[in-house]
Amino acid sequence: MVKNKNSTFHRIAFLATILAFTVVILGAYTRLKGAGLGCPDWPGCYGQLSVPKTANAIALAQKLYPNQPVEATKAWPEMVHRYFAGTLVLLIVTLTILGIVKRKTMRQSYKVTWVLLGCIVFQALLGMWTVTLKLHPLVVMGHLLGGMTIASLLWWLTLRSGNLVTSANHTLNYLKPFLAVGIGIVAIQIFLGGWTSANYASIVCPDFPFCQNSLFPKFDFAQAFNFLRPIGLNYQGGVLDATARVTIQMCHRYGAFITVSYIILLGFYILFSGKTSVLKNTAGMVLLILGTQVFLGILNIATSLYLPIAVTHNAVALLLLLSMITLRYQLTAPAYERIAVAKNEAFIAGEFSS
Repeated sequence: MVKNKNSTFHRIAFLATILAFTVVILGAYTRLKGAGLGCPDWPGCYGQLSVPKTANAIALAQKLYPNQPVEATKAWPEMVHRYFAGTLVLLIVTLTILGIVKRKTMRQSYKVTWVLLGCIVFQALLGMWTVTLKLHPLVVMGHLLGGMTIASLLWWLTLRSGNLVTSANHTLNYLKPFLAVGIGIVAIQIFLGGWTSANYASIVCPDFPFCQNSLFPKFDFAQAFNFLRPIGLNYQGGVLDATARVTIQMCHRYGAFITVSYIILLGFYILFSGKTSVLKNTAGMVLLILGTQVFLGILNIATSLYLPIAVTHNAVALLLLLSMITLRYQLTAPAYERIAVAKNEAFIAGEFSS
């Protein structure tokens, strides 16, 4: 086993990945609970660093924001989300500093830390605009994608700086473009899911797989995918009519069908084509996560977006993305890892042949 010279960086990257995953889940919980405007200002809450609790603090909050009563049940999820996000910022800054200090040995990882720093700054701006622009769908969807992107980059750094997974034999490099396409398809599906949630179109079709007894109901793509909505409106609860929401929901379902079909074909190809067991294990995990996600999607409809199920649906979507990235990473690991794997497979083959 190759000694990891960047163990501190690896541990922080791993911790930051877990925290980023948690932030995404907390963001989904806040959004689905209808608490996205639980605090009318940013980064505080009613002009304070915490949710107003005392009578004097609540009186001051109401004086500052007379049109929005203090609702602790909605304000606390928003503030907890912000506290976790602030901690994540500190960890990413730490990773960037470590990357600067070890830039001669970090190479690509050093560059990624700067990309992460830029992403987290922009993500903070999106968090502010989510409140100040009153849940504008483009901002809400961008905030979700930003969280997924940050978690993915942190996971890639974790994989590259440690030995969490075993790399595959380099003779399987021809699978790289297919896995890249798979990651792209999953990312597009996450975008469609985020757009569905941001426009409150999740339960507009109470039946499955049909909507209004049709696989192709009346559509309005112009309104459904109009990203440049007016600024100044309050978008909580959604402003689109039923036809536009049906369009968004059905596009999300069509995307799910494409995603499931592609990943199943790719996953079963890896499982049954005699490829290395390293990829087979990860491919099996991807298929398991995919099946769980489909089941959760159907449950979302059957339970009319029951909060724990809906939040888990968001979490498993991120797990699916990270598992696909893991599969792709195993074909791009450093050369010394691939050589070790090749030797190990040759040794095992020799043992069995003897």
